[in-house]
Amino acid sequence: MKHVRLGLIGLGNIGQHHFNYLTAGKISRAELVAVSDTASAKLEKYKPLKTFIGGEELIRSGLVDAVIIATPHYQHTTLGIAALKQGLHVMVEKPISAHKADAERLIAVHKTKPRLVFAAMFQLRTEPRYLKIRKLIQDNELGEIVRMSWVMTDWFRTEAYYASGGWRATWKGEGGGVLLNQCLHNLDTLQWLLGMPARVRGFCQLGRFHQIEVEDNVSAYLEYPNGATGTFVSSTGESPGTNRFEIAGTRGKLLLEADKLTLERNEVDMIEFSRTARLGFAKPEVWHVEIPFGPSPNGHAVLMQNFINAILDGEPLITPGPEGIHSVELANAILFSSLLGKTLELPMDSRAYEKKLNQLIAASKVKKKVVAIANEDFTKSFRR
Repeated sequence: MKHVRLGLIGLGNIGQHHFNYLTAGKISRAELVAVSDTASAKLEKYKPLKTFIGGEELIRSGLVDAVIIATPHYQHTTLGIAALKQGLHVMVEKPISAHKADAERLIAVHKTKPRLVFAAMFQLRTEPRYLKIRKLIQDNELGEIVRMSWVMTDWFRTEAYYASGGWRATWKGEGGGVLLNQCLHNLDTLQWLLGMPARVRGFCQLGRFHQIEVEDNVSAYLEYPNGATGTFVSSTGESPGTNRFEIAGTRGKLLLEADKLTLERNEVDMIEFSRTARLGFAKPEVWHVEIPFGPSPNGHAVLMQNFINAILDGEPLITPGPEGIHSVELANAILFSSLLGKTLELPMDSRAYEKKLNQLIAASKVKKKVVAIANEDFTKSFRR
């Protein structure tokens, strides 16, 4: 194969974004040849591309080598499995599944098709600021990590946003709220940088700021295997919001805020200094450094080109699909911990959470009235 024929499943906000850069010549050695959506009225404007009502028809069409799945969350698993079984390469939007048990099912099918490329769309991994943080951690510039804090309340959404789709902010349609939708990027970045915590305690408010049944205000406490601790705070109802990410280690502290990355570096490891100091109130000498990083790329296009290169050349994936289970588990565990009112050990019992989620779906009395809203540029929300 020298050229990849792509199919795009789902033409909502993010699907349209994929369509725009794919048809603008941003991706080499690939061509978008078919699209699908369950709303037939959307399809007319995408001709002369081949159009299909529903992703299953596109998958079975024989017209494509790979698909991008950009549908509501629960369909990521079913469509992903169908595409893999059809012999297609798969790029799935976040989350890879609505809950961990479904993610396990999707990953299990991929294990039976190891020659197929399975990737996930976590574009923050292409951001120069996070790449810089990752390198500093890997180079041991911070020493042993002892604490992290991420206040990510810059996800403000209006009632109109939640009313724009019948699936949004419902247990049955989305499987969760701010954690599973907006925060998946932050949670993926968090585990990519620091690994998975050993236990979590979540405090989630359901419909705190909106007329919805899922969580829109969250605080979580994390404990890591080495004893490090962390806090994660997020909301779609706070304005003005905050995006402040701090990582403290024995050699110093990183702070990312307001598009500025700063390092306060201890001249001597703080534990070593404490053990050898002869004065009770002495402190290590500290260097203050601003860490430069480059401009942000179109992360979706970067990951899509990497996906194409992986198919054609065997290039390593930046965001392998199976790694998507970690952010799903973190989102699920924080919410499950809150619903149970107790700390959860990780790995989380995926079947227990699935049972709880099904109970929430069965008990739901929400009847949403979908309201059309004006098209607007939502791409500014990508860079978080």
